[in-house]
Amino acid sequence: MEAPRLAHTMSSPASPCEEVIKNLSLEAIQLCDRDGNKSQDSGIAEMEELPVPHNIKISNITCDSFKISWEMDSKSKDRITHYFIDLNKKENKNSNKFKHKDVPTKLVAKAVPLPMTVRGHWFLSPRTEYTVAVQTASKQVDGDYVVSEWSEIIEFCTADYSKVHLTQLLEKAEVIAGRMLKLSVFYRNQHKEYFDYIREHHGNAMQPSVKDNSGSHGSPISGKLEGIFFSCNTEFNTGKPPQDSPYGRYRFEVAAEKLFNPNTNLYFGDFYCMYTAYHYVILVIAPVGSPGDEFCKQRLPQLNIKDNKFLTCDEEDGVMVYHHAQDVILEVIYTDPVDLSLGTVAEITGHQLMSLSTANAKKDPSCKTCNISVGR
Repeated sequence: MEAPRLAHTMSSPASPCEEVIKNLSLEAIQLCDRDGNKSQDSGIAEMEELPVPHNIKISNITCDSFKISWEMDSKSKDRITHYFIDLNKKENKNSNKFKHKDVPTKLVAKAVPLPMTVRGHWFLSPRTEYTVAVQTASKQVDGDYVVSEWSEIIEFCTADYSKVHLTQLLEKAEVIAGRMLKLSVFYRNQHKEYFDYIREHHGNAMQPSVKDNSGSHGSPISGKLEGIFFSCNTEFNTGKPPQDSPYGRYRFEVAAEKLFNPNTNLYFGDFYCMYTAYHYVILVIAPVGSPGDEFCKQRLPQLNIKDNKFLTCDEEDGVMVYHHAQDVILEVIYTDPVDLSLGTVAEITGHQLMSLSTANAKKDPSCKTCNISVGR
């Protein structure tokens, strides 16, 4: 008896090859492992001469799909009815030592013209390293399979979220952003030693640094975009920045127009939570034409600085007026150096709430508010 089939999706047909691919059958089955050890009652016949895939190529990699192709000898090629694809996350040898060998990790695909698209958010995650190996198989009348030896093992890494995926996140964030409140300053909290170091070693200018891996696993800015983190949320009752901070007791404040104005572009970077009721939105402010601006144009949805749900900049009676969303915590990345002379540094009077830190924070993959239907 065949094992149950898994739900699956394929890329939209654009060629006769891909028209066939959409009928790909993915099954959860018990197969022999890459070392040739067969699971008990696996339903696989003794190995016969079938061509072994070689020279495997992975292409068209996205955050939740890839194309795979390989070469085969012509001998017995016409007997092939299926391909067995062993797809696993690349892990260290000890991380999975308690996993039972008979747990299915294989995909079964009907033999179709190559390259073949493999797609599915239930087993593919963005920015994740995988290993893949392939067998050819011939399904027999009694339901058993005759299989070839396994191919060599190939490694590859899935891609970041595309603009399409980030736009889906953006739309989810807009739903909960809430009403807009006025703000007048951006601020950055750090320890006193940080500001002393900036003055002594960087000529008074805070320097961009590479963003950490907090937030969505597939975010294209994590580990790549260089910038300086600022906050801009205000307290509802005072209209001023809160006096508490998880990042240090010294605060640099700068007038909003110094960093955010018609000479800057605004981009949506991420939307996430950390197993809490409140959510974070990451925005990027980049001076027009700067390296940061060019980076973001290729990867992030751009926002209208005068009209969006998170952070706006508009002129009223000759004066720039700024608003921020009330119901999300905004993290703003400015992509150029910022001189301390543009603002002031002073000690805050509140507490250092370390529990609110987002440094390398992991996103809650089960939250329905801030996740989209691609790999986590």
